[in-house]
Amino acid sequence: MATLDSTIVSVGVETLAERFAASVAEVQWVTTAYLLAVVTAVPASGWLAARFGGRRTWLTAVVVFGAASLLCGLASSLPMLVAFRVLQGLAGGLLPPTGQALLARAAGPERIGRLISVVGVVPLLSPVLGPLASGAILSVADWPWLFYVNLPVGVVAVLLGLRYVAADQPTDPRAPFDFRGAALLSPGLAAVVFGLTGFSDGYPKLLSSAAVVAGLLMLAAFVRHGLRVRAPLLDPRLFTRPPFGAAALALVVLGASVFGTMFLLPLYLRRGAGLGAWDTGLLMVPQGIGAAAGSMLVHRLVDRAAPRTLVVSGIGLVTLGTAAFTQLSPELPDVVLVISLLLRGFGAAMISAPVLALVYRSLEKAQLPKAAGALNLLNTLGGSVGTAVLALVLQNRLAARGADVAAAFADTFWWVLGLVVAAAAGAAKLPKERSR
Repeated sequence: MATLDSTIVSVGVETLAERFAASVAEVQWVTTAYLLAVVTAVPASGWLAARFGGRRTWLTAVVVFGAASLLCGLASSLPMLVAFRVLQGLAGGLLPPTGQALLARAAGPERIGRLISVVGVVPLLSPVLGPLASGAILSVADWPWLFYVNLPVGVVAVLLGLRYVAADQPTDPRAPFDFRGAALLSPGLAAVVFGLTGFSDGYPKLLSSAAVVAGLLMLAAFVRHGLRVRAPLLDPRLFTRPPFGAAALALVVLGASVFGTMFLLPLYLRRGAGLGAWDTGLLMVPQGIGAAAGSMLVHRLVDRAAPRTLVVSGIGLVTLGTAAFTQLSPELPDVVLVISLLLRGFGAAMISAPVLALVYRSLEKAQLPKAAGALNLLNTLGGSVGTAVLALVLQNRLAARGADVAAAFADTFWWVLGLVVAAAAGAAKLPKERSR
């Protein structure tokens, strides 16, 4: 639910603009507000799980997410919808990290690799399934069902969770909340994402620049604060401990590459190739198929092969899949796009699961909630920041290329290829030996 809701509104922007008599730029806040709320909530997930228990935190997040979904569907104005999306995003930001920490704790070191190979494919599918689900819902129902669709899923999740998710004790029930860290980290992240998004969405440049600078200063202050206190909201020292640092770099770049491509390619197919929304969505399905197939292979190999072998092989496939997009033109056959997306999906599945399994296997149980929060935060930031930067690059290339839209998109995909090369630098530092 949480990952799909980051993309499910994308196809419904025009519908919401008509319903609320608003501009497309104003309606985009329905997506932006959700994203900013997710980024704000993720850092607190580790403290909440340690203070109240992972099961209780996760179930509460599911209930709040469902209630916020209901309120979104009942919203009578755009500001009201945006406000409820913020509530939904705060709960949605807690779901993946607390859920992954619960699963890692239940599976133990022996089974975590195979488990994460299944769970890790979900974020790779959401950019594909979100627009498809949105198009399917809007073809048979009104816009509130973009949010009501979460209700039956949430009810079933709560019922099954109460029965099958084992109760866990808080690991640090007296842990003090890091108010200063929260005042620096979450607003700092949100400011950076807002500023970068503002550059591509046409906000005043002075406002966007000020937001980015202010956000970076707050993040720098948080790092300094986090190194001085005993229990920071997010421990900066985690990133200096192998294999966490290399894994973090790989996940950030993977998020930027996956979500950046799922932003650029549909836009090209609509604007450059003239395809409709449904045809565009169908053409993106091969990436989801590739991700599902890759997760099946990783499920068999993740506990036997060396993490570096799997991740470097995955990066190689993503590189091959991305190379064709640097040659976009009206003459490029659809079959080339299909094969490229299959390769990208397959390769991405070979990166995320081994990285997550390696990190979770190396940590004590008490460290899992904060580590899960950090990893999910990095993946979210990689997707949001990467998409914002690529949108800005695309604007510049469109201005430089003029009427040659395909060439402008091809130029931008060279940046995506550069991100993949950066991921290889992180993967080179992963362990050579297979996990024990």
